[in-house]
Amino acid sequence: MVIVFTGNAVNAQESETNQNTTNYTNIENGGLTCGIANGQYKKAQYTEPVPETFTINASAYTAAADECGKSDGITASGNMVKQNHTLACPRGYEFGTEIFIEGMGTYTCEDRGGAIKGNHFDIYMETKSEAFAFGRRNLVAYVVI
Repeated sequence: MVIVFTGNAVNAQESETNQNTTNYTNIENGGLTCGIANGQYKKAQYTEPVPETFTINASAYTAAADECGKSDGITASGNMVKQNHTLACPRGYEFGTEIFIEGMGTYTCEDRGGAIKGNHFDIYMETKSEAFAFGRRNLVAYVVI
């Protein structure tokens, strides 16, 4: 069985390369190995593909009427906002897309907003004091699913 990952294996040499794609062979105990020139194999230091990261410009929002134009807590996807879960994403991200944000955790795209464009994402928080304390930050993120 051959598993294809994009990216680089740490401390391991490539066995085959084709347009930035390296083929790694899955061996016993669930480890990944890659071929070395003399025919021996060396175990790579990870068993999952390295996700493609990007920088987001994150801010925070609440379900207050002065921010959303309504105060019922219902997102553009029809779900109720949830602390440590709801994320307002640009239109390029479908509702339900999960995004891991370093230092924050995994959030789900469930909302939109007029200022949510490009790399700007809004993280839902329960209170205005939490949202103001968060401010605006550039954070590293990647799409989980």
